[in-house]
Amino acid sequence: MRNANSPTIASRIIIATGTGALVAGIITAAALIAAPQQAQAKPEYAAKEGKPCGYCHVNPAGGGPRNARGKQYQANGHKFKK
Repeated sequence: MRNANSPTIASRIIIATGTGALVAGIITAAALIAAPQQAQAKPEYAAKEGKPCGYCHVNPAGGGPRNARGKQYQANGHKFKK
């Protein structure tokens, strides 16, 4: 016989599922915050400006750190001053 104060099997499942989802969400959020963000090269910028990737990047192939022109380009909203 069931005690009137004890939770039912259905309520135990709901609580366990909700707790599991909460823990999974917290772990996922922590992983996203802690994960290093990789920079993505944008070849469309080179195509838009008619410049090679190395015009704005230290590496002539593009990607990675920007040189002074690349930093200025970024600071100016991805446009060259006219």
